[in-house]
Amino acid sequence: MKPNYQFKKPAFFIVLLSTLSIVKGQEKGDPKLTEVWEPEPKVVTPGVNNDPPSDAIVLFDGSSLKDWKGKDGKAPWVLEGGAMTVKPQTGAIQTKRAFGDVQLHIEWRTPAKIEGEGQGRGNSGIFLQGLYEVQVLDSYENRTYANGQAGSIYKQHIPLANACRPPGEWQTYDIIYQAPLFKSDGSLGRPARVTVIHNGVLIQNSVELEGPSLYIGRPKYKAHAEKLPLVLQDHNNPVSYRNIWIREL
Repeated sequence: MKPNYQFKKPAFFIVLLSTLSIVKGQEKGDPKLTEVWEPEPKVVTPGVNNDPPSDAIVLFDGSSLKDWKGKDGKAPWVLEGGAMTVKPQTGAIQTKRAFGDVQLHIEWRTPAKIEGEGQGRGNSGIFLQGLYEVQVLDSYENRTYANGQAGSIYKQHIPLANACRPPGEWQTYDIIYQAPLFKSDGSLGRPARVTVIHNGVLIQNSVELEGPSLYIGRPKYKAHAEKLPLVLQDHNNPVSYRNIWIREL
């Protein structure tokens, strides 16, 4: 009696047959069925280096503070050498325009002369919609609590890396911000999300915010307008800013 041998097809052979079958089926179809022509993306001319692209709103080009205001209407910060610098104890400044979802480019510099330590050294902040802070701080060889160092979403998200340059050098933030949405009853429909690239290094990767930035206590959302001004903080340190532009998304 002859033995009854049974051979099973190797798994890779089965996968190969399946793939060939799919390819053969595609060859019989119409490739145009998977082509999408509309809507056609608008043309945006990119800037050179960190210059604004063609569709950006320039908020500060170094020539004036006309697009900003302080608590008394006029922006009180110092304008010099193509930069604006915090004038301590004069208060924060904010954009005259309001924004929701944005791509923001902003350059900042902490004082070359090191004074203070921790949170007292080169402290400022960028408040998206005036509520959600991306921390500005001299975190170069200057340790503080991790969720309060440069690039943190203040008191909420620790940056993935410390990409700080030495004090006195210009640094860049490129920020993608998705504003929160609220339902008609005031409850949260979608939380805010932030991505931050610091000096070319990804440090916040589409992180979800728990609510507005707070110094004390846990954040909690409260319904607000879809668009609100961008705010730069006066934390009593002469931090400078330049080349600020924004794209509405």
